[in-house]
Amino acid sequence: MNIKPLGDRVVIKNLEAQETTKGGIILAGSAKEKPVMAEVLAVGPGGNVDGKEITMHVSVGEKVIYSKYAGTEVKLDGEEVIIVRQSDILAIVE
Repeated sequence: MNIKPLGDRVVIKNLEAQETTKGGIILAGSAKEKPVMAEVLAVGPGGNVDGKEITMHVSVGEKVIYSKYAGTEVKLDGEEVIIVRQSDILAIVE
């Protein structure tokens, strides 16, 4: 299945959370921090959104950091993705 976001929406997929600490301690599932780094899977066209002209600054394949509790989680072909507004993306990781 293919997903095409509308307006200023971006579809992202979380990158795996780190399972061990720097000291080598293995973390239990509940102790892991919610990941805030993700890969961009699809980008909306931007354009006129809510009366403002929006230019999209992210592109497919980039790794980004997003707001911790942003977006809507969706299960697509058994895979969890998140749909966020571009304004919820804080930075592009290079």
